[in-house]
Amino acid sequence: MVSKSPSLTHLSQKDVDHFATILPRTSILSTIPPFDASADDLKPFNSDWMDKYHGYSKCVLKPRTAKEVSEILKYCWERRIAVVPQGGNTGLVGGSVPLHDEVIINLGNMKNVRTFDPVSGVLVCDAGCVLETLTEYLAPHKHIMPLDLGAKGSCQIGGNVSTNAGGLRLLRYGSLHGSVLGLEVVLPNGEIMNQLSTIRKDNTGYDLKQLFIGAEGTLGIVTGVSILTPAMPQSSQNLLLALPSYEAVPAVYKAAKRYLSEIISAFEYFDRQSYNLVCRHTGAKALDEAEIGDSPAFVLIETSGGSEEHDQEKMTALLEHLYGGESGSEKPLINFGTLSQSPAQFAALWVLRESIAEAGGKAGKVYKYDVSVPPAEFVNVTNKVREKVKGHVKEVVGYGHVGDGNLHINVIAEKYSKELEELLEPFVFEVVDAVSIDLMKKIKVLFDERGIMNPGKVVPM
Repeated sequence: MVSKSPSLTHLSQKDVDHFATILPRTSILSTIPPFDASADDLKPFNSDWMDKYHGYSKCVLKPRTAKEVSEILKYCWERRIAVVPQGGNTGLVGGSVPLHDEVIINLGNMKNVRTFDPVSGVLVCDAGCVLETLTEYLAPHKHIMPLDLGAKGSCQIGGNVSTNAGGLRLLRYGSLHGSVLGLEVVLPNGEIMNQLSTIRKDNTGYDLKQLFIGAEGTLGIVTGVSILTPAMPQSSQNLLLALPSYEAVPAVYKAAKRYLSEIISAFEYFDRQSYNLVCRHTGAKALDEAEIGDSPAFVLIETSGGSEEHDQEKMTALLEHLYGGESGSEKPLINFGTLSQSPAQFAALWVLRESIAEAGGKAGKVYKYDVSVPPAEFVNVTNKVREKVKGHVKEVVGYGHVGDGNLHINVIAEKYSKELEELLEPFVFEVVDAVSIDLMKKIKVLFDERGIMNPGKVVPM
């Protein structure tokens, strides 16, 4: 663990008393008198949902406005008190959990939609808005959020931005670096940077918002988001395919892009181990075993278009091609395919993919890694991890987003241990270019020379 910097101050009763002049008592949770919260009360904020990472914060602050965040940070900057910004706390790598006794600034009370323009589709909202709540807000306006995540019922848009979350729709709508038009950010010294632009093109100087997308709260706290939301598709379908080999994945992806072109919105991969894990978790077989046979890999394809008839024609043509094989060969590219025939079946097929993480958590303690590799290497990377930890863990499953080359490797163990972590992490993590690390350090110092923002995260200081 990274040691706490000696330049940072430990929280005192005087500090908590000052926070009470900024926030109402109901927005402060602390074990320091005059507050009487217990350590158990703070546990949900001091640990992640996998119970892997644990901090020791004695104070959680829940501001309602950017001005309140500004006043908190201004005081913490002057007193050199470290803080950890926290949204829904649904992350997998401990980015929103304190390393030590940092003050947690939880944005859950900042949940207002500020404006929505149904013509341009631009939504401006507080950072604490839950992703699923925003999706429900947009539905009557016939728009959708440009990202979709398994944790959509808990994760917050500010956290999505701060982690540059990709999710299931990246293939169709791109990353948040493109769909986020502007941000409101409170800087470490309490200054508010208001760049909540609602226009798609702005060449006025540097595009500063990009620095905060994916910075995990190390440069400032995102308090407001302006984001471009796509029009709601008039037709949505999905198709689940069982493949005869891992080698068929790139060929199926190539065919899907060619036959579905503009309507393809997701292309998800998961291995047989992931499928079996979900089946054990749910207690039911999702597909007919006789039809999928010993298929080692599965693909879920989603389309989002403007005409159901047109989209079904494209899906049918793709299926005919996949059953016929590549370049008219006799060997099919798939063993089995099922096309959703109703909204209920559409949802059921997605549940199969979205339940993998939950099923892993029920099976044991999970080490989760996101790695960016070419889709053709998904199985090779997963198998290398399996070989590395053979005999030390219960299971290793691999799944991810083929469209952006994002592979999720879940290593399921009986318990978390330092020995297993040391076995895994030097092996899984790629070495980041030293020049890039040096530049990131310089940016960090430029914004946060006192090191109060989410210390120990993203770049070593």
